[in-house]
Amino acid sequence: MSSWIKIDGSTNKSYPDIPDGYRETIAEGTRCIGFLDRKLTKGHGSIQSLKEAIDDADAIVVGAGAGLSTSAGFTYSGERFMSIFSDFHREYGITDMYSGGFFPFPSPEIMWAWWSRHIYFNRYIDPPRPVYKDLLSVLDGKDYFVVTTNVDHQFQRAGFDKKRLFYTQGDYGLFQSTDPKNKRTYDNEGYVCRMLESQGFIKDDSGVYSIPASGVRMSIDHDLIPICPDDGKPLTLNLRSDDTFVEDDGWRAASARYSDYLRRHEGQNVLYLEMGVGSNTPVIVKFPFWFRTWKYPQSRYVCLNFGETYCPKEISDRSICIDGDIGNVLTELLRK
Repeated sequence: MSSWIKIDGSTNKSYPDIPDGYRETIAEGTRCIGFLDRKLTKGHGSIQSLKEAIDDADAIVVGAGAGLSTSAGFTYSGERFMSIFSDFHREYGITDMYSGGFFPFPSPEIMWAWWSRHIYFNRYIDPPRPVYKDLLSVLDGKDYFVVTTNVDHQFQRAGFDKKRLFYTQGDYGLFQSTDPKNKRTYDNEGYVCRMLESQGFIKDDSGVYSIPASGVRMSIDHDLIPICPDDGKPLTLNLRSDDTFVEDDGWRAASARYSDYLRRHEGQNVLYLEMGVGSNTPVIVKFPFWFRTWKYPQSRYVCLNFGETYCPKEISDRSICIDGDIGNVLTELLRK
């Protein structure tokens, strides 16, 4: 890895001397919108052709979206939602975790009761299905890099090399100050666990917090509202929702490693393996993958998704699109 990617621990500085894979690839992706996105085809492919593409690849860039975690069992609605948030559903009519994140709760104590549950049950526990671990097994022995819009940190929990991961949109496991001048982030596991205990959650025999028979309350103690230890301002989640999102030293280093990885493998047989990426933020993964597959004839594009598998006609002869559950696809791959 190039030495110029190394970053020191300073918190008030710009980063003029290191590459920024995040913005570089977005710029590439936006270039393809005008001449690729109006000529889409459904695409086709098979498990066998995917296995052969993985085996033949010099490098694999995994681009992961929410559909990958959904396949792993981290669903945001239905039975799983009700098992964690049934009281919020009764009180406020919230029907899923996504919309609940935008709800105007009447107090910070109630808001943090919501968010502590949301963070813990999507960040600090293993998913119901071993989809991430199966993906790691599929990539065993391959030169890979992962770029993801997911913020649940499940790649690292499954054992992926941290130096090969780039979480573009933040991390449920980090807080940041509401003071935009503070560019630090703060690990939040201790905060979150104390909030859960304040609501009445208890640890089961496996060490995972659960709701006791007596139930839990929808509020945390006032003194548990998280305050920044450096500037005294309220803390908030390190998630990209506007221009106050903190791209800290770790984020910048990961972005630089992503840029370096792509540069080092230009002109090689690179497999752009897109998994569970929808239409919310296609400019981060989908469009750059299309563009780079189009630009480099040695490259190939893969789209694994449930109900949304398509590609531009210009790269269809070098694309594999499989419509189905990602976990099932990985299981079949491991049987080949």
